[in-house]
Amino acid sequence: MDESVALDALADTLTRLSTNSYNVDLHVQHIRLAKSMEDKDQILVALEMATNYIATPDDVWLPLIDAKTAANDINTPEGALEVLGVYSKAEQDYMSFSILQKHLEFLADRHEHFSGLEVEPDSLGELFSDGWTRELMSIVVSKGAGDIAQSHILWDQYYNWELEILEKASMDKKPLLVNVIESILLARLQQPHAKHQDTYQLYSSFTTAHKPPSEYESLLISASKLRSRAVKEYEKREASEMTLAAAGYSLDAYATYIAAERRRRDPDYLILCGLYERGLAEASRRQFAGELGAERATQMFWVGYIDFVNSQGQIAEFWQRATRSAPGSGEVWARYIRFLEREQESEASTDEMDAGQNEGIEAAYARALSTTLFSAAKRAVEAGRDDGDSLATLIKVVEEGIAMVRQASSSGDPRFRLEKFLSEFYLSLADVPDAAVQLWASTAPHYKSSWAAWVAYTDVLIRTYHHDLARKTFQDMSTKNLDYPEALWDAWHNFEHAHGSLSSLEEAIYKITQARAQLETRRAREAEKAYAAAAAQYAEQQAASMPIVSVPATGPTQDLIPIASETMDVDFPARADTKGKRKAEEEPLVTETSGGKKPRLETPPVSLKRDRENCTVFVADLPSEATEADLKALFKDCGDIRDIKFTRMPETLVATVEFHDRDSVPAALTKDKKRIHETEIGVHLAWRSTLYVTNFPEKFDDASIRDLFGQYGLIFDVRWPSKKFKATRRFCYLQYTSPSSAERALELHGRELEPDRAISVLISNPERKKERSDADANERELYVAGLSKFATKEDLRKVFETYGPIKEIRLAEDKSGQSKGFAFVDFESETDARAALAANNYELKNRRIAVTFTDSRVRAKNKERTTETGLGRRAEARNRSVRIRNIPSGTQEGLLHQLLEKHFLVKRTEIFAALNEAVVELENPAEAGKLLLRTEPIILGGNVLQFSEEQAGPSHGQPAPPPPATGGMFVPRATGSRPRAGLGRARKPGLGAMQAPSSSSVQPPEQKGKKGQDDFRKMLG
Repeated sequence: MDESVALDALADTLTRLSTNSYNVDLHVQHIRLAKSMEDKDQILVALEMATNYIATPDDVWLPLIDAKTAANDINTPEGALEVLGVYSKAEQDYMSFSILQKHLEFLADRHEHFSGLEVEPDSLGELFSDGWTRELMSIVVSKGAGDIAQSHILWDQYYNWELEILEKASMDKKPLLVNVIESILLARLQQPHAKHQDTYQLYSSFTTAHKPPSEYESLLISASKLRSRAVKEYEKREASEMTLAAAGYSLDAYATYIAAERRRRDPDYLILCGLYERGLAEASRRQFAGELGAERATQMFWVGYIDFVNSQGQIAEFWQRATRSAPGSGEVWARYIRFLEREQESEASTDEMDAGQNEGIEAAYARALSTTLFSAAKRAVEAGRDDGDSLATLIKVVEEGIAMVRQASSSGDPRFRLEKFLSEFYLSLADVPDAAVQLWASTAPHYKSSWAAWVAYTDVLIRTYHHDLARKTFQDMSTKNLDYPEALWDAWHNFEHAHGSLSSLEEAIYKITQARAQLETRRAREAEKAYAAAAAQYAEQQAASMPIVSVPATGPTQDLIPIASETMDVDFPARADTKGKRKAEEEPLVTETSGGKKPRLETPPVSLKRDRENCTVFVADLPSEATEADLKALFKDCGDIRDIKFTRMPETLVATVEFHDRDSVPAALTKDKKRIHETEIGVHLAWRSTLYVTNFPEKFDDASIRDLFGQYGLIFDVRWPSKKFKATRRFCYLQYTSPSSAERALELHGRELEPDRAISVLISNPERKKERSDADANERELYVAGLSKFATKEDLRKVFETYGPIKEIRLAEDKSGQSKGFAFVDFESETDARAALAANNYELKNRRIAVTFTDSRVRAKNKERTTETGLGRRAEARNRSVRIRNIPSGTQEGLLHQLLEKHFLVKRTEIFAALNEAVVELENPAEAGKLLLRTEPIILGGNVLQFSEEQAGPSHGQPAPPPPATGGMFVPRATGSRPRAGLGRARKPGLGAMQAPSSSSVQPPEQKGKKGQDDFRKMLG
């Protein structure tokens, strides 16, 4: 960036920060601009400014700590204490192991420095002595104790320091230090953590080295009992920790983990607090990185954290952290205000107890919690117990909170909780009605389109007897474009009934009628436009999905050639060919008319069994208390609703509403920007926020897709195809919570994530689904067998590219990289693939190759035949299959396949949803054995999967194989049983082999049963 441009941008950012100091995005921009200018002083100014107003992650604090360390003389007690102050301030914002480790290292380093001085400074005193340093180190370690996965990092560092102190100590001090370290070890054994076995081993070694041998066994038994509960607590959460790590410590994973922990009958306070601290730290890092939804996640984490620790009691420092971290959350501020009220009530109750009233602490605390928001302050004022300072503090906190909420978020608090609190205080307690009027006079214009703000403003005007100003406000705002003007009209009508004259009432009714007519006209026009747009889009989609037929002028006997339209929803050409039965359905019907006239073309409409995609709207940004009844009331005038499904996400609540008829959708779309429980919602067609993504790298899985597309918006769902019949399918459907996110993500279309592999990203269109599916992939894909082990992809490309463009070549290779003898060649078009069948029997690398179409269902359709192992195909498949149980409800086969193929060679998976079970078929029995013998758990959706051998016979959820046909077929003799000479029973065919009728079994009925036992005796003579 040019220096003058950077300076202008920096000046503009500083100007905006002067009026909006609590905006995280502005501070991030300020830091980024300072770094681009490569001015260290400016960078430090930007970093310090951010830490003065908001809570910041370790990326901001670490450079400040380094700068403070370099600027101070840490060889003096004063300089070292100055740096320690920065560490303490940094650790108040978020849990950061980088800062905590650095803090421990600094303490150990300064302790070593000051302990080695021959002449101690006069100001040193107890600073950096063994006891002083030990106390500070233990405090630092305790700040990370709640992270049961990583707390050992800090504790090990502290424990090693204690061992060094023990080694250097004199003999007379060692017994005391041994007791200190023993207590540290025993306390650690009682804390749940990942390395509990290592800690137990450390205690065993320490006891061996520093305790009498006679006490060893009893001490170890006692320690084992002490740690048993902590071990169990960690083991309960080990699966959740593994799931969290596998999810890349995403905010969704943290929210799921926290919710599960809150549902426990007796949640562990240390672990749950640690979870909230970890989630907040991760949300802060992501918010500073610009991730959408991270700010909302921070607010939700704080609300849950506050509610959890509320009963434990928190000091003011906790609340300062919360308001610094989430300055734009009205819920956090409301809880802070209630905390101040409880503190005031507690002081009042203490005074009453001193006066001799018998009221216990618990009863006083329960009474304080049961009071309303204003009761404590009201009682204090009425009783004359308040000196004015606490109420002044309360007013200041609320006023600052309102300012911070408006600065931190443009939408503010739609429920105006802080404004209502302060207004009621002005009116009821402070008796300053003009202050309440002034408050709403500034609030209503700030939220100019909010009916709730204007109604609250007029309500205060009415209560303070400013009737003329209230009437003028009603008149001015009655024709404005409010989000719910009906509420304002009702308030105006009620006002005139209560305080107006007959003429003013009639005038109000007349103006309301006019405004209502204008509103209905505008809404009808908007609905008409929305319907016309949807109808035009639908017509365009229908036209795009129909074949274009040209009738040659040579006569009606000329063949008709349908040409499929190839347009998609986005401006990228997409090539698709249809085949078989679908193609036959799409061909126009040619009917003869009388008189030998030209044939009449009839194009049958494309029909969907249940038009779910076109009949469903997506409802986003719902309030947390929204119910199915709310949505039914909202869409009651749109059409009959078939189904409503809610999905609660970490950041928001969303829902899908499916109608019986697609004609209901245009009317439903007009509900966009309406309000439910005073919260504005978004309504859009579900498929408009859905992307069809394909041709991404083979190594990509669900997490990779979410990481790639998560930068464009909040992801609602990712749906993966089943690989039951075709393991090479590589596409997915990704749905955002808003269409704008999907449109932004289209910039990924055509981007090469790997050399010569450009990802395809298109808006999903249900009318064009058949063009995007791989249903005709078998007609474009060839199976090439009989390859030499020295054959390469380039060899195959040279052979087959002469027939047409090749989309992909997949050569099966072993671990050494040599060919397994077969490959798949995927052509761009079906015609080219058919032409390439001519390569059958072609000589490549001194081997004759076999070329056929790939048929993914050939194994399912073929009858049972004996394989090289002597088993039938079904029996052989069963030998390499494993039954999986405890699968979470709603699990996608594609996701299960992805999870398993990270550890094993998987051929196919099939889920039986009714049983929450699945069967996975692996490449060979050895892989199946590896899976069955695996000791480490495999976790899916928080459930630990259970594996067992697949039993013979029909599997649960699977139909039994059909009996073999015996009539009208030629069956080779080798496949059936035939009588042999000699004694004993006839030899049975191999397991799984097809039972074919012998020549005796197909004799005519009249020949059967003629000879009996007597005839056999006669034959023996």
